[in-house]
Amino acid sequence: MTEIHAVTEIYSDEYWMRRAMDLAIQAQERGEIPVGAVLVADNKVIAEGFNHPITEHDPTAHAEIIALRRGGIQLQNYRLLNTTLYVTLEPCVMCAGAMVHSRIQRLVYGASDMKTGAAGSLVDILRHPGMNHKIQITGGVLAEECSAMLSTFFKQRREQHKALKKLKNQQQELS
Repeated sequence: MTEIHAVTEIYSDEYWMRRAMDLAIQAQERGEIPVGAVLVADNKVIAEGFNHPITEHDPTAHAEIIALRRGGIQLQNYRLLNTTLYVTLEPCVMCAGAMVHSRIQRLVYGASDMKTGAAGSLVDILRHPGMNHKIQITGGVLAEECSAMLSTFFKQRREQHKALKKLKNQQQELS
């Protein structure tokens, strides 16, 4: 008689970050800043999201906020205990605050954000001594790939703006 053992694969931080990067691509395809987020518990996806503040006209529609909102609905609880949030870009202050309130256990992010990062690059909301909940942080997972995606997006955006400005100037000269 042979025994059957259930094989449960434990996925790595890199695995989940690649899933977040796939979501970031979806944001980019919609003209949004390419940021994706995946909320995981017990090695399973609870919720995911990607940036869409531009298309939704909603300044709070960041990938992290979308994933946290959907996670709360999925778990039927605003406290997302024992979860890990994977996000391609270090969270801003708004998203970091939402993470503290949601009580996630851990944050894993890809690219650091020196201008608005609230997980240690600019400020550290997640481990601030005044906060009533501390979050474990792992930064720099697939950082080069996440950074490259963002750099490419902003380079293309700058080129588009230049081309539009040039076209506008040419039209003005013709008038």
